[in-house]
Amino acid sequence: MYSQFPAHSISILVSNKPGALVRIALVFSRRGYNIDSLVVSPTMDNTVSRMNIVARGNPETLAQIIQQLEKLVDVIRAKDHTRQDVVEKELVLLKVKCKPEERTELLQICNHFRAQTIDMTETSMIIQITGSSEKIDALLSLCKKFEVVEFVRTGKIIMMRGENKT
Repeated sequence: MYSQFPAHSISILVSNKPGALVRIALVFSRRGYNIDSLVVSPTMDNTVSRMNIVARGNPETLAQIIQQLEKLVDVIRAKDHTRQDVVEKELVLLKVKCKPEERTELLQICNHFRAQTIDMTETSMIIQITGSSEKIDALLSLCKKFEVVEFVRTGKIIMMRGENKT
């Protein structure tokens, strides 16, 4: 339903208080917006946290959501970074079943994508990759020929380029 809409990358600066995440998620939920990814992390100021949210939906509805977010007591600033000059990265840990005769091919794939092997046994490897969603999706596509045992993906973190604040 929402696939025809672009993904919106939203950063929200919030007071680091209990319940802030729930109140923000409810604003999206009430408008029928599904959150594709959500990352909450501390800032240099331990009283403030940063939320990075990726969601798809009608841009007009998103504008209303951001206006409503800015009215919440805990929200310091909310901003849609879609089509702005930002750095967006994700982290993935991928555990793959791998026979010794397949290891060379899997290591070559990792090398191509600048992924790292962070654990290796006789029968499996854990791969770590950081980068854009497209880079990660391409690696995952090539790893489908192996048996994926486990997969963890962080969601996007976002930062404005230059001296502009996110």
